[in-house]
Amino acid sequence: MTSLLVLLVLVLLSVALWQLTKIFDLTQVGKKSEDTQVADDNDNKVNGYLMFAFLGFIYAITIYCFAYYGKLPLMSNAASVHGKDVDQLMWISMILIFTVQTITQALLHYFAYKYSGKKGQVASYFSDNNKLEFIWSSIPAIVLAVLIFFGLFSWTDIMFVNEKVEKPIVIEIYAQQFKWTARYSGEDNVLGKANVRLIEGVNALGVDLSDPNAQDDIVADEIHIPKGTKVLFKIRSQDVLHSMYMPHFRAQMNCVPGMVTQFAFIPSITTSEMRENPDMVEKVANINKLREEKSKELVAEGKTALDPYTFDYLLLCNKICGSSHYNMQMKVVVDTPEDYKIWLKGKTTLVQAVKVAAKEALDAKNAETNPVKTDTTSVNKDTTVVAVAPMK
Repeated sequence: MTSLLVLLVLVLLSVALWQLTKIFDLTQVGKKSEDTQVADDNDNKVNGYLMFAFLGFIYAITIYCFAYYGKLPLMSNAASVHGKDVDQLMWISMILIFTVQTITQALLHYFAYKYSGKKGQVASYFSDNNKLEFIWSSIPAIVLAVLIFFGLFSWTDIMFVNEKVEKPIVIEIYAQQFKWTARYSGEDNVLGKANVRLIEGVNALGVDLSDPNAQDDIVADEIHIPKGTKVLFKIRSQDVLHSMYMPHFRAQMNCVPGMVTQFAFIPSITTSEMRENPDMVEKVANINKLREEKSKELVAEGKTALDPYTFDYLLLCNKICGSSHYNMQMKVVVDTPEDYKIWLKGKTTLVQAVKVAAKEALDAKNAETNPVKTDTTSVNKDTTVVAVAPMK
């Protein structure tokens, strides 16, 4: 209701200003006016100065954003081996972009002032300049070629993994609205076959339980990966297009229904090490400061305060996949190799989980069809009459 009232007020103010303008125009009838609707030398000069002012505004906003928001982007602390190359390429690209932007904007606004229109001045015209066109076409082409080749090596290392030679840990990431599920390939390091038509009960990923390679597969609701070991993620989607996004590992790959995509990287910083990193400690402190301020407001309204934030790696969805897209996330833990083995050893295979669920379902069914009857025949009732002596 408040928004509607504000909108109505703005509309009425606009109408009032328009009517005042018309009234002012009517009062000028009969007066000599020099408004020819054609810019004169003074107008052009004013526009030239305004262009300089806008240039200063652009630079001021740029500097402000760097100073105020510069610590928010993840431009450091890459937690994967290839992440350093990605960050380096990002820094090179950003430096080039801002350098070119600074120079071209300065020239654009300077020329708008220097060559502003003047009475009697006619612009010279030429159809083309081969030398100039060669220069401004060659420079961007060379720069882009260098950037592409620089990133191609990292991309090739990520996308083309020789599983027999490198022997990475194979983990399936299964996406569905609005949830992630991980499936580990077990001791044989080979994932069992899967099909959405086989989804039933505990077998929420549709794994073919008759496949020999599926006998040691493990399903988990959070991802654990060991530091210093290459991990190959096989990615599937049950329903719509999702995107597996792990920002701290500089990893992202689309999850496409009907096909399997993949992404590989080597984690280089454990969760505990990242929590102790000075930059991350500062970020967490800033987040908790904001949460404390918000908690004061919530408590004042009689609501529950926010819990303190603790850093964790996260798997996010980077595609707008539906109404709960914002909340589609999964915890990722980078362990030492020793802790990873301990964690994996304590997990139950999918085959075992299905057998346990089947047994529980059978026991429940038997309990319904054959309820336990209370046996009253063996209960001995004491019917002995006790003689009471007469009172004297």
